[in-house]
Amino acid sequence: MRSIAIAAGLAVALAASGAAGQAKQPMKLMLNFLAGGPQAGFMYGKKLGFYDQVGIDLTIEEGKGSATTAQQIATGQADVGFADAPAAMQVRSKGGPVKVIGPILQTNGFAIISLEETSIRQATDLIGRTVAVQPGTAQTTLLDAIFAANSIDKTKVNIVNIDPAALVGTLLEKKVHAILAGADFQSVQMRDRGFKIHDIFYRDVGVPTVGLAIIARDDKLQANADLYRRFMSASLKGWDAARKNPDAASQAVVDQFAAGNKSQILKQLQVDLLLLCAKGSKSLGLPPDENWKITYDLMTKYLAFPTDKPITDYYTADFVPKDAPACS
Repeated sequence: MRSIAIAAGLAVALAASGAAGQAKQPMKLMLNFLAGGPQAGFMYGKKLGFYDQVGIDLTIEEGKGSATTAQQIATGQADVGFADAPAAMQVRSKGGPVKVIGPILQTNGFAIISLEETSIRQATDLIGRTVAVQPGTAQTTLLDAIFAANSIDKTKVNIVNIDPAALVGTLLEKKVHAILAGADFQSVQMRDRGFKIHDIFYRDVGVPTVGLAIIARDDKLQANADLYRRFMSASLKGWDAARKNPDAASQAVVDQFAAGNKSQILKQLQVDLLLLCAKGSKSLGLPPDENWKITYDLMTKYLAFPTDKPITDYYTADFVPKDAPACS
């Protein structure tokens, strides 16, 4: 009996040794933009060894915008991407074989941003005011959806197009009453400069489109489903850890990318953590079906999105682990 036990123990030890010595699978993650608060969960997960633990040797690269990242994933230039879900859906609608496999920010971070002194507290306060917008952006295109959701006559709001480089300055110089931008970016910048800012999130005024999400190519998902499930599991663990320790997560961004200053990254992350779970969501990575429906309806109505395929063609929940961290 003792010899059998010794043999069994030796077999387990050898198996463990073999697994430990096994080469990890390399994966390249392409971010949506420069590394900062909105991406911190990935860097923190890497720092904590979550990807190593599931056999993944992860490389993280910065991106040049969600649309570009989605196109690069569609053409196989990276294994997995992080991009605004509607941007990835747009690429798929034009034939790019890219699919959303796990939203990280279950609602977008778009906001109507104003100086505190302007007293713009709800969407209807825009009536009779001047709002600066950046032509061609999702924030601008979805403004019509805000008007519709809040019964606002758009002719009673003065909309002015502005160059992105002048957007913040136009507000701070009080040439306009509000701008459309990102609560986790422009708002943070202005507060860091000492200005008192008020944000009205799109999600709170009827436009809760799904936000930044993990995306991948159809063929890669089919060929190596287990790899992508492991990636999703490690990533959600990283984001769960980031919401529990945002200071350390922000430091991980600085450590891995020598990016900006930790204080600003932390402030960005603190905004993004508010977007991890949509109302009614049970776990990270799984926004309610209603949010997908709203996203699809808004895109088809305001972004000339095709209606030939159902919303379920653009995303799948098959790669989110059943034990994903709960929304709390």
